[in-house]
Amino acid sequence: MIKIALFASGSGSNVENIYNYFKGHQQVKVAMVVCNKPDAYVTTRARNLRIPLTLVSKRSLQDTGSLLYILQQEGIDFIALAGYLWLVPAEITAAYAGKIINIHPALLPKHGGKGMFGDKVHAAVLAAGEQESGITIHHVNEHYDEGAVVAQFRCAAYPIDTIESLGKRVHALEYEHYPQVIEALVAQLK
Repeated sequence: MIKIALFASGSGSNVENIYNYFKGHQQVKVAMVVCNKPDAYVTTRARNLRIPLTLVSKRSLQDTGSLLYILQQEGIDFIALAGYLWLVPAEITAAYAGKIINIHPALLPKHGGKGMFGDKVHAAVLAAGEQESGITIHHVNEHYDEGAVVAQFRCAAYPIDTIESLGKRVHALEYEHYPQVIEALVAQLK
């Protein structure tokens, strides 16, 4: 059984979607949620779905190496970031090289980097007058949104779009494609 950890900082809709995709899967299990915000709704989702939850502080993440120890103790084979806003420490990206991915709500390399998440990304896409947006699924390294691209999926960005309307189309791409890409990548671990 391949064990996946999902890292999230917000509402956790992608966490729930990924969990439901793999529920009852013969070879893949969502084994843990890691969150850096105790009041984030993803903590409620994890509890409701009965997924073990690990809360991390900035200190425990950056200074002590305790999260890497927990991941290894729990036998985590693969990590997927799903709305996780902190930079993952180099010791974790090194230990999980090729086995840690992120989803970004735009077509990288455009509109990425530190501070570019959620509605801020959609606003930047619209402000730039882009004719398309989408999602980028990429490997995670020690820099924000700079890891090798695994896959991109596109949708139109219209001049009449609002942040909300573009966000809905981008979210639909996330829900449809992210679990499938995770499944394809973890299949290569066997």
